[in-house]
Amino acid sequence: MIRLKNYIDGRLEEPQSGDYLDGYEPATGQVYSQVPDSDNRDVERAVRAAQRAFPGWKDTPASERSKLLLKLSALIERDLEKLASAESRDNGKPIGLARVVDIPRARDNFAFYATAILHEESEAHLMGTSGFNYTLRHPLGVAGCIAPWNLPLYLFSWKIAPALASGNTVVAKPSEVTPMTAFMLSELCIEAGFPPGVLNIVHGLGPKVGEAICSHPEVPVLSFTGGTATGKRIAQVAAPMFKKMSLELGGKNPNILFADCDFDLALKTTLQSSFANQGQICLCGSRILIERSMYERFRDAFVERVRQLRVGPPSREDSKLGALVSQAQFEKVQHYVDLAREEGGRILCGGAPVQLEGEWAGGWYFEPTVIEGLGPQCRVNQEEIFGPVVTLQAFDTVEEALQLANDTTYGLSSTVWTSSLEKAHRVAAALHTGIVWINCWLVRDLRTPFGGVKQSGIGREGGFEVLRFFTEPKNVCVALPKS
Repeated sequence: MIRLKNYIDGRLEEPQSGDYLDGYEPATGQVYSQVPDSDNRDVERAVRAAQRAFPGWKDTPASERSKLLLKLSALIERDLEKLASAESRDNGKPIGLARVVDIPRARDNFAFYATAILHEESEAHLMGTSGFNYTLRHPLGVAGCIAPWNLPLYLFSWKIAPALASGNTVVAKPSEVTPMTAFMLSELCIEAGFPPGVLNIVHGLGPKVGEAICSHPEVPVLSFTGGTATGKRIAQVAAPMFKKMSLELGGKNPNILFADCDFDLALKTTLQSSFANQGQICLCGSRILIERSMYERFRDAFVERVRQLRVGPPSREDSKLGALVSQAQFEKVQHYVDLAREEGGRILCGGAPVQLEGEWAGGWYFEPTVIEGLGPQCRVNQEEIFGPVVTLQAFDTVEEALQLANDTTYGLSSTVWTSSLEKAHRVAAALHTGIVWINCWLVRDLRTPFGGVKQSGIGREGGFEVLRFFTEPKNVCVALPKS
């Protein structure tokens, strides 16, 4: 049994309550770790530590902050295999995915922002002979960073790295469902020599730890990734306190396939964009919209490929889908598949739990599921499932494709498949999403802004956008004496 600790003021420590939560291994359904059941007392200690550390950290030259972040990045690279194994065990994702995507991206997030702060620019505006203006950017203070369970270290670092790089100190909460790699990051921060209080990691439940971070009067800026309902609650708490917020929330992403696309590439990539990480990525394309002239051809080929996907223990190299992250998520997926049947959908493949044998018999495995015959307003086509479930819908015109794609309360990402350059740009401009991929999926350039519209969130992460988010601009106006 592994017992985790909070990381506060440079030390690993027990929660003030002395209480712990059970941490489950999704592949077996068994408890394998103990997670601190922290509360507002732990958050208070973390905020005080971050406040004490802030003056020294903000005044630390960017070059020195950069060196520390690069050292942490190098330690993640050194321990990549160990971290990938831990991520796979804690989350249920295939080991190969954690090894190739999750941990390398966490490593790269620290490296990217460590170097980005070395290229800071200041805006200047001349006023003829009367003077000029320039802009200073100052860190805000203690940043609250709350990360989700689907890409644990990847998205944890996505928030922490730019917050620290820009001179803020941080109080962070990983998901209590997948806290293992955040705890391991604590140990690496100690090894890297981070000053006490610069980064603090408090484990625990959202209503206790997350709420305490969001409502704390000395935490002026919040970055959250998670469900839309939780994002609404954070906004209710933070807005009256005039906190700066970035909320990256849910998605119900359309994948639009036109008949003139590269069929084989679209088929291969749509398989990935539908079921990567068991569909537990906010960017997965859960609504596949297909031009009617190739609907049957694509449907039949897609279903055949889906049936070949192996669901198995995440530690096995040949498993394409591992376990869902929790029993609650497993039950949610099953509920939506049952709902699809009630709404008149036809299950083309999947639609049932997968029962493995031996030590994996208690794991939360579910077949990759493809559904057709549902109208655009059915709940399965409107609500985020966050699992290995996709729906197929046919369209006849570009206008109909856009209507179907935009007809949800979400607007995170979209994917367009076509060989027509004119059509690709026209559709991309008309899609009401924060991200559009054309003839690809999940190709990420760390320099670009990331985020959604509508109920998919507010604000942008990534690139220099997030460095601006974690700083406050100040205009300085200089008047020149008249000659």
